[in-house]
Amino acid sequence: MGSIDGDKLSALERLAEGLSPAELYWVAAWSAARADQLQRGIVPLQAAKAIGERLTILYGSQTGQAKRIATQLSARAEAAGLAVRLVRADGYAQRDLARETHLVVVISTQGDAEPPDDARGLVEFILGKRAPKLPGLRYAVLGLGDSSYPQFCAIGQQLDQRFAELGASRLAPLGEADVDVDAVAVPWTERTLEQARQALGTTQPAARLATLQPVPSRASHHRDRPFAAPVLDNQPIVARDAGRDVRHVELSLEGSGLRYEPGDAVGVWPQNPPALVDRWLNLLKLDGERAVFHDGRELPLRQWLTHERELTRLSRPVIAAVADVSGDQELAGLLRPDQSSRLAALLADEQPIDLWRRHPEGWSADELVAALRPQTPRLYSIASSQKAVGDEVHLTVAVIDYQAHGEQRWGAASSFLAASTDERRVPIFIEENERFRLPRDDSRDVIMIGPGTGVAPFRAFVQERRETAARGRHWLFFGNRHFTSEFLYQTEWQAALRDGSLDRLDLAFSRDSDAKVYVQQRVREQGRDLYAWLQEGAHIYVCGDANHMAKDVHAALIDVAVTHGGQSHEQAKEWLSGLLQQGRYARDVY
Repeated sequence: MGSIDGDKLSALERLAEGLSPAELYWVAAWSAARADQLQRGIVPLQAAKAIGERLTILYGSQTGQAKRIATQLSARAEAAGLAVRLVRADGYAQRDLARETHLVVVISTQGDAEPPDDARGLVEFILGKRAPKLPGLRYAVLGLGDSSYPQFCAIGQQLDQRFAELGASRLAPLGEADVDVDAVAVPWTERTLEQARQALGTTQPAARLATLQPVPSRASHHRDRPFAAPVLDNQPIVARDAGRDVRHVELSLEGSGLRYEPGDAVGVWPQNPPALVDRWLNLLKLDGERAVFHDGRELPLRQWLTHERELTRLSRPVIAAVADVSGDQELAGLLRPDQSSRLAALLADEQPIDLWRRHPEGWSADELVAALRPQTPRLYSIASSQKAVGDEVHLTVAVIDYQAHGEQRWGAASSFLAASTDERRVPIFIEENERFRLPRDDSRDVIMIGPGTGVAPFRAFVQERRETAARGRHWLFFGNRHFTSEFLYQTEWQAALRDGSLDRLDLAFSRDSDAKVYVQQRVREQGRDLYAWLQEGAHIYVCGDANHMAKDVHAALIDVAVTHGGQSHEQAKEWLSGLLQQGRYARDVY
């Protein structure tokens, strides 16, 4: 057998970075099929196809959903005999865009109309002045989003419109997938693949992949087949007088085969609070035991409302459904593009039950189940290293529990987890986050910025680097409201400073003085040293609120480069964008 030289081996390692075991086995099967073709003198289809004769599939993904859809589409296109190139947005050479003839983009929208971090550079290029004319391009865009945000699928919409402005023609209409992604993504990919087959044609059958044994672990439990995890521990980590409840939750993974890396997330399938379900039944005067047949399944109404329907997050489809049934034209008008600010206020302030309280008449159990959005999992950044805790996974959970409109309000997943005892099992799965990984070179320094529950992944980072005896330094910026009552994991950080697994700790407690201090102010104050660490090759990570904190920290980092790096504002923006592209600036924001 031959060997691979060092450069090729390094290239393979870069390509394989972040792939799950199941995906690596798929690559192995594909490689075996390719080797068999070459031995038999068959030129592989992809090698024979020029750039203009292939289908390029680009994806931009923050949580992994866009990657999953794009990977599935790529595999199906190859099986159909098409030449396919699958590439993450930050790995795509912008110069190739002018030569593409068939392009599919699968991309998510984050927060307030932001692209995922891995697609920022490419999105800015396509929307900017330097984008080339594209008269020879046929394209299709699938946008992923959450209709409980006012700017639903905004990035997908912008790209779809921009490609048309540049002279390209649609291979398929814009797809807009809500949190129930597959309901739109599956039929959309079917139609798009058929259009691509007609446009490109095939010259030979696709390679037949070797059959390998299924991979236990991540493939055995996933989003649609979660693991029922026993609760090992569930304790508050703030003082009783804190005014809020934050929990440290430990779940057992024993027997699941699930594996995770620091930076990954746990998906939790929640149950709606029983008191909230009762509130709905009483309001609409419906029988919770009445059987309801919907989407091929028959369940009692109470079970639909407890397990299967979203009761705590308002969304566009729900507003449209209530407006349609009630004839409320003012409510329907909020969905117009010129009413985005009013829509945003409604989505932020109200829950679905508020709409039904205004229009409770005429709803049957069947109509209610059809109108409500399907329940979806909530993602929590993992707060543990598996090297340190074994077959366990730890979460840091801020419990949503407050008064509004004269009644108690809850968060579905956080209240479910807060009420979990050792008698309850929590349905979970692992959601990989390949963009939020520790440096492969353990001599690299690590800067972590995580106020509130955003500190969770950094607990995992410090545990991991301690277990692996990493040589690099570690610097944490943490903030919250009060030092005495809300310093999450205080004793652990103090122990880490003593044993050397944490080198620096900067704190910001906003309510302990008249002058409110936040982590972005600490970043500016420590800017000289922070910039020096980055110039020496440090990686910087930010976790937490996307709409305020992450933007403020981003602006503070630009100011640091201007003040301590002698850069102009535009140069600082380019510098920070470069760190993102290199993977040295990573964000886990929500």
